[in-house]
Amino acid sequence: MELMNIARVRWACRRGMLELDVLFQPFVENFYQEMSDGDKTVFIRLLECEDPELFAWFMGHEVCPDAELARMVVKVRGRPAP
Repeated sequence: MELMNIARVRWACRRGMLELDVLFQPFVENFYQEMSDGDKTVFIRLLECEDPELFAWFMGHEVCPDAELARMVVKVRGRPAP
């Protein structure tokens, strides 16, 4: 998977739910550029998920079944990744 440039990542972080915008936009501004290419790839995969899934994972209503994406959810939420 090819990495997106930062402008495309910022655009992809604009979601249909304010709750997700509040999580994604500060994360991208503060941490994305320093992430490894592997973590950037996982983050981009996360952005490709549907808003209802993301909302459920970030609000703790469901656990993401994909271990890499689940680790990124924890990272974006600001908790240390396992």
